[in-house]
Amino acid sequence: MAKPVPAGLSLRLLAAQRLRAVLNGDNFVPLSASDLADGRDRALANRLITTALRRQGQLNFMLHGLLDKGLPAKSGTFEAVLRLSLAQLVFLPDLGAHSALFLAVEAIKRDPKARHLSGLMNAVLRTAQANSAKFGLLDEYLLIPDTFGDTWLKAYGEDNIVPFTQALLEGAPLDLTLKSADPDLVAALAATPVIADTVRLDTRDRAVEALPGYGEGQWWVQDAASAIPARLLGLPPGARVLDLCAAPGGKTAQLIKAGYAVTALDNDARRIERLRENLARLRYTADIVTADAGTYAPPTLYDGVLLDAPCSATGTFRRHPEVIWHRSAADVDGRVRLQRALLINALRCLKPEGVLIYCVCSLEPAEGEKQVQWALDTLPGLDLLPVGKAELPGLEQAVQPTGLVRTHPGMRPNNLDGSMDGFFVARFRRR
Repeated sequence: MAKPVPAGLSLRLLAAQRLRAVLNGDNFVPLSASDLADGRDRALANRLITTALRRQGQLNFMLHGLLDKGLPAKSGTFEAVLRLSLAQLVFLPDLGAHSALFLAVEAIKRDPKARHLSGLMNAVLRTAQANSAKFGLLDEYLLIPDTFGDTWLKAYGEDNIVPFTQALLEGAPLDLTLKSADPDLVAALAATPVIADTVRLDTRDRAVEALPGYGEGQWWVQDAASAIPARLLGLPPGARVLDLCAAPGGKTAQLIKAGYAVTALDNDARRIERLRENLARLRYTADIVTADAGTYAPPTLYDGVLLDAPCSATGTFRRHPEVIWHRSAADVDGRVRLQRALLINALRCLKPEGVLIYCVCSLEPAEGEKQVQWALDTLPGLDLLPVGKAELPGLEQAVQPTGLVRTHPGMRPNNLDGSMDGFFVARFRRR
């Protein structure tokens, strides 16, 4: 007779597999109903994974002290299971210490590549349990890797580093952009207005598809910071606008809502398909083009171009905590070079007197403020069109004296609960 599976083991095995994939370089995608049907089990598994990811810097410190010889090589799910269990022991005490130890050992026994390490797993976790109070007091500065910590300290000041770490641990609320002003819908969503047509939901566990208005296409998911760039274009309705690197389509939808004739361009066929699906749900239409944003040559020039350039994405660490551990200085440098090539071609697509919006979901000055200086020094005929504080009511603090826009996770729009992504926006006009 087969030995019964202990309660809670299946979800831990799934959590370990998902965490292992992220540690190996994948982007974090929460477990869905297709992965784990039981909603409570799924919520618990995702809680374990996200805690391990948000606390990665502190867990790295613990592992360095707990494993004299470092992590064993070719050990299957050993590291992922260990990180999940340490996260539970130290940071999720409400889940109980016994289950953390017992289920960790049971999970390892079911992995042919790791089962010989069950004794080590037990010993390490018992040592961690004995030191859990000390580990729970680890410095929050450990949460941010050195790759970005020094840069952020210089760019944003020491007063913002603690809010950054708090935002990392809190995670991101769910922000929506409304298709139209509808107080009844806002009430049905139990949402709070943030800025302009952005509302915020307190819940993070309900499936997006189950929220009121989803099937009717009455809103789309978009962080409050991500919704800023398209609002700043400032062109009259009917203007022809090119949305470069458009998928998955949040900014495209905003541009259509503003009354522009929109061409949405992306170079990835799968992302284009997602863009089509999102616009179809919203009952919006655009001219969709699959092409390289760095070489695209339109038959006629555009009144406006919005370039949401590929970037390091460090500003999204609240929902993707792994990104700040996956990125290196070399990655940022590579993105800077790509962004410059895209800016050159974006200008080629723009009419004289046309408006160009450049934006990135990055906290790195090299991808933001320094790119603006490069563009003004290098691209003939391009002038900065400063953004005024009055254009962002409720978020005036994001507008710099130079007229550039910089949001970061230490900001709380209109002093609401919940922070926002790190985003940079610059507005230009072609002479």
